[in-house]
Amino acid sequence: MSDSRRFRLDVAYDGTDFSGWAIQPARRTVCGVLTEALSTVVRAPVQLTVAGRTDAGVHATGQVAHADLSSDLDGTWLVRRLARLLPSDVRVRAVTPVPAAFDARFSALRRHYRYRVATAPHGAEPLRARDTLSWPHPLDLAAVTDASERLLGEHDFAAFCKRREGATTVRALQRLSWAEAGGGVVEASVSADAFCHSMVRSLVGALLDVGRGRRAAAWPAELLTRGERASEVPVAPAHGLTLVAVDYPPDAELAARADATRRKRVLGAQ
Repeated sequence: MSDSRRFRLDVAYDGTDFSGWAIQPARRTVCGVLTEALSTVVRAPVQLTVAGRTDAGVHATGQVAHADLSSDLDGTWLVRRLARLLPSDVRVRAVTPVPAAFDARFSALRRHYRYRVATAPHGAEPLRARDTLSWPHPLDLAAVTDASERLLGEHDFAAFCKRREGATTVRALQRLSWAEAGGGVVEASVSADAFCHSMVRSLVGALLDVGRGRRAAAWPAELLTRGERASEVPVAPAHGLTLVAVDYPPDAELAARADATRRKRVLGAQ
């Protein structure tokens, strides 16, 4: 696009009725809906780059994408136009000009996810049933916390990932904590520099098995020695998971961060 500049889009969506973020033929996806709406408003083709391609059924309150749009675009005007055009289950909260070096995916320092689990006998409250897992088992929070702490740090998380050809499964898990959220709900907060496919849901699934007493607290960390997906690790349902935030460095460090992220990661490399 001639005379264009880069804009950051802050996006939220209820993932229930979407087949994930990425555009797929004959399927309703977040990127597909957003791209169509944006192209209609700006009257030109739009290509979005996203911080994290969420799976089908996964939600977001803090998703980030970028697009190159007309340099004279008013971000506030675009937000208002999109609010009228988009369906109610996806919102663009802000459109902000950013440096050309900003890359929603490769410039990101870390992603933050939340997983909600209702442990009350009656399950999830009706108004939160679309983003909260109803868990019909006791949950030993002390055991879950113990198991979670053993997973922190940089490891090869191949046992918890659906492998993609040529993609590394080495990740730095910076936070994996559990806390009571009130009303019989427990929330897991998970943060890392990046996540491989199904990693968060697999970690949660393994830890829920620990919490119900089916596995020892040491079991999830023992799987880190595996070089491939562990078939015995359950994948927690998608609807309990929400991408809540993405962190970026100062503007002067955006390009360097993107370059570092693009390099294939090897365990223990500096």
